[in-house]
Amino acid sequence: MSAQPLVSVLIPCHNAAQWVGACLESALAQTWPSLEIIVVDDGSTDGSAACVSHFEPRGVRLIRTPNRGAAAARNRAFAESHGAFIQFLDADDLLAPTKIELQVRRLLAAGGTAIASGEWARFYDDPKAAHFTPEPTWADHDPVALLRLLYAENRMVQPAAWLLPRRVADACGPWNEELTLDDDGEFFARAVLASERVLFVEGARSYYRSGLHGSLSHRQSSRAWQSQYRAIELSTAALLARDDAEETRRACADRWQRFIFSAYPDAPRERELAAEHVRALGGSSLRPDGGPLLKSLESAIGWKAARRLRRILYDAGYQKLGHVRRARALRRHRQEKK
Repeated sequence: MSAQPLVSVLIPCHNAAQWVGACLESALAQTWPSLEIIVVDDGSTDGSAACVSHFEPRGVRLIRTPNRGAAAARNRAFAESHGAFIQFLDADDLLAPTKIELQVRRLLAAGGTAIASGEWARFYDDPKAAHFTPEPTWADHDPVALLRLLYAENRMVQPAAWLLPRRVADACGPWNEELTLDDDGEFFARAVLASERVLFVEGARSYYRSGLHGSLSHRQSSRAWQSQYRAIELSTAALLARDDAEETRRACADRWQRFIFSAYPDAPRERELAAEHVRALGGSSLRPDGGPLLKSLESAIGWKAARRLRRILYDAGYQKLGHVRRARALRRHRQEKK
């Protein structure tokens, strides 16, 4: 491998004209000098492709495809790429300038088939207000131990936080194009298990835009619940095939139990199947969890009635109001730190 191996930054884009320019600026600002940036416009109807085309003179490659979903767009971008390392980046997210360089240097020093994770934080409107708070995933981990931690404690690592050697991406296989919701969780579970170790890189920062109206993570359609059920089924099966210890089985049971709580009152068939998984894994003592509103409702009227009422409130706009409040809280936190 050369002293400065090529890194492929792969960006699926669908109706992200409002944000893709900032995303590309953050990719072009990387201090690692050997980059290729590939954007697959997934049938956008809002002028996203035209926005990306303005960056082509600066070396960004644009590929236009019919709308097939983010997983298919990522697979197309990967098939067109040549990098020794792979950076997946959603079109509304951002990278700090040194993010890729710090991770590449750590992986080169380690050798083998380790993958890199990094610091990440949410932001709602202003990335400068993002608050990077250390958590248990911010450490080097054995692959099984990391997935067990994610599932047991309901944690996540956002897609842009990772950097994968190409041979790991090849080994874990393509993104599952049948999935919509949680396709990233399923893919990166395979990537983690295809690696020999997960190396956390301090200072390698990515910014996760949250609170977007209509985003996949907030959809509650039947198709979305079916996708999440399938993603959990595939990723927990992959983990259990590697490690069937009691602690791992308990973490997977808790993940299924959490799905039952979050899907209620929707997806009755998927919740029934999830309950079968919980029983097969030895049961779960997990209790419903959620934000302050949900917790107060659950204590007063029970978790099932609370979930139904929350749905009514969200449909009336409470969720959007919550995003506004969180954005304001992040801005206040930033001001207090000055």
